[in-house]
Amino acid sequence: MSDQSPPAGWTPRDPDTPPGGTNGPDGTGGTDGKARRGRTGRRRLLPTWRMVLGAVLLLALLIGGGLVAGYLLVDIPPANAAATAQSNVYLYSDGSQIARDGEVNRVNVPLSQIPLTVQEAVLAAEDRDFYSERAVDPKAMVRAAWNTATGKGTQSGSTITQQYVKNYYLGQEQTIKRKAKEFFIAIKLGREKSKAYILEGYLNTSYFGRNAYGIQAASQAYYGKDVSNLTTAEGAYLATLLNSPSAFDVVSHPQSRTRALARWNYVLDGMVKKGWLPAAERATTRFPEPGKVRAAAGLSGQRGYLVEAIKEYILDRGILDDKTLAEGGYRITTTIDRHHQADLVAAVDDQMLGRLDPDTRKADRVVRAGGVSIDPATGKVVAMYGGVDYTRQYVNNATRHDYQVASTFKPFVFAAAVENGSRTQDGRRITPYTVYNGDNKRPVVGGRIRFAPENEGQISYGDITVNTATDLSVNAVYAQMAVDVGTARVKKTAIDLGIPEDTPNFVVGPAMALGTLQASVLDMTQAYATLADHGRRTPYTFLEEIAKGGDKIALPERHSVQAISREAADTTTSMLVSVVDNGTGTAALAAGHPAAGKTGTGELDRSAWFAAYTPNLVTVVAMMGQDPDTGTLQSLYGALGEPRIGGGGYPARIWAAYTKSALEGTDPVDFELDLQPGAAQPPPSPSTQSDPPQETPGDDTPSPPRRPTPPSGGQDNGGQDSGGRTQGGRDNGGQNGGGGDNGGRTQGGQDTGGRTQGGQDDGGTSQGDEGGPTTGTQGGAGSGGWDGGGVIGGPRPPSAFLE
Repeated sequence: MSDQSPPAGWTPRDPDTPPGGTNGPDGTGGTDGKARRGRTGRRRLLPTWRMVLGAVLLLALLIGGGLVAGYLLVDIPPANAAATAQSNVYLYSDGSQIARDGEVNRVNVPLSQIPLTVQEAVLAAEDRDFYSERAVDPKAMVRAAWNTATGKGTQSGSTITQQYVKNYYLGQEQTIKRKAKEFFIAIKLGREKSKAYILEGYLNTSYFGRNAYGIQAASQAYYGKDVSNLTTAEGAYLATLLNSPSAFDVVSHPQSRTRALARWNYVLDGMVKKGWLPAAERATTRFPEPGKVRAAAGLSGQRGYLVEAIKEYILDRGILDDKTLAEGGYRITTTIDRHHQADLVAAVDDQMLGRLDPDTRKADRVVRAGGVSIDPATGKVVAMYGGVDYTRQYVNNATRHDYQVASTFKPFVFAAAVENGSRTQDGRRITPYTVYNGDNKRPVVGGRIRFAPENEGQISYGDITVNTATDLSVNAVYAQMAVDVGTARVKKTAIDLGIPEDTPNFVVGPAMALGTLQASVLDMTQAYATLADHGRRTPYTFLEEIAKGGDKIALPERHSVQAISREAADTTTSMLVSVVDNGTGTAALAAGHPAAGKTGTGELDRSAWFAAYTPNLVTVVAMMGQDPDTGTLQSLYGALGEPRIGGGGYPARIWAAYTKSALEGTDPVDFELDLQPGAAQPPPSPSTQSDPPQETPGDDTPSPPRRPTPPSGGQDNGGQDSGGRTQGGRDNGGQNGGGGDNGGRTQGGQDTGGRTQGGQDDGGTSQGDEGGPTTGTQGGAGSGGWDGGGVIGGPRPPSAFLE
């Protein structure tokens, strides 16, 4: 009931009486008559213990919630661009470095390739409890954040895990926001990744000075060796650099040597304390002096040309795509032989570049050169010359496709003839001794396209053998032969030899026999390598191996195929041997090794080629004319102080100088040839030959070579053509009857009346050569012979066709 009385001893509360009021007998509200005093003065400003406890609990709740939220909201981001950007390292075949192609000098390596003592040295320097501690050190984080916020200096993230997060995922900026991210990512990374994973990442992302990112780059920069070969002392020094990369480089900053040595000793002593290094070994360890500071290998000189050609090879064959290759980190071992490369560069420098004088001769400004050398048995590119300097001339002259190959294409026409068993229009099988009419502007018979090619110098040779037409590079003969064989068959044979089907201006027609297509020097070297290897084509390669992080990248298989018959290839080689011995390529004899080759001179003298090979080395050299300002193709008239530049001149001399050096110490090897039937038979008797070549009526050209009388006849005047190989040469007065001994190469040939008196110097090779004699000039290969090295006496008319 509501009116019930309260229990005894209970004083009812008056609703109008305030707390602490006058409920007691004395009106003080206390049962004892004393008043309950409230908090007064300053005490009222202090929190009670209840308030403190509540605040602590609230703060803990907020921190805990923040940590949980941060852990859930902050994901491990992708690696930053700087961390993943690596250099691709390009190496010679012997493992020495050609170049790096990236701005960041970093090459990642797996932890298994880093010696254990090197790993332990880094831990002794940076984080000795790495394997037992947590991913983060809160005290160090707070200390670093406080120092950053108050401007007292910066401080590292303490643990290796945190430093790795900073290097790989974030950046080097010193901000509280970055520190917070670092904290959460490190925690999550420590839970999700192994210690080995983190240590490997740390070693590959840390900066060691000398523009070296990662332990592998540092090993190369300071000791010139692979990381796997580092000693404990060397590893300890690299670990020392992590504390102050630039300051502790004792070579760059000798004044810091004392501090650097102190830090190095600290690292080694730490290894002893952790039981990682025996004290006895520590006592005998001496400081490993680092090597001199070396400038980072750039792409100057030939390095850039090599790197770009190798990149193109990798991308074109789908070994790696462009994006993947650009990520870097690949160790690319090439087929380039360091010594052969140096030999080729030296040959170009000695024979051509060193003779240029662009300040005095304006024509010298346009001169370019390109060269490639291949081992025919393996297809390996062993040397390549791309230009004077990649940083000055970016276009690679060895791989460009904008110059005609000229008469270096002619051997492919003959190879096609033998391969297909072709016959002339009147049914005679085509062999080296098949007779063709070599008159200037003789219309091609049997073709659907009217074509009457000019011979070099507009000389008419009359009826001559294919062998002689090859020696003298007679256009009329080869244009007719292309039609006799079938121009489609000629193109197929060229493709089988190694010329790419999509080569610019690779147009089917009689003019193709004169080399109107624009194949690169590299492509031509591949094709000639097929001839050198007896018709077996082995696709060329620049690569020995590509590896990344210990994994090898699969390279495309290269299968050798018999592209054309050995008979076709070897018979072609036999004629190219004659070109070197007796024709326009005699400058190649200076190599001191049996050689087969062909000269070529492009239309308007814009290019000059020499493609040749020994049994075990194939090299093609080309000179080109290009305006350095506009990039337009230019004629080589007047370059190097000579009216004209031919393939048998500077290109052949470069070839000879390189081949001599490259094959130094090896014995000369003769060609082993299997010839087509009829290829080895003696030339026809004199009664079957026509009159000497005649000047084309109406042409303003020098008189053609005339039949000389021994002993004044050389290779051409009394040798190969009029009285040499055919009438008085190898058979009837040349090498056999009057040649080798009595009027041929010795008395009337090479020495007395051949190459010396009536040959290369005084009227031999030149007067039957690819340009013939000119006014005031009788010299052959030495003093006037076209493509035998010749100065002819002046540029040919602009309308003249290519040789």
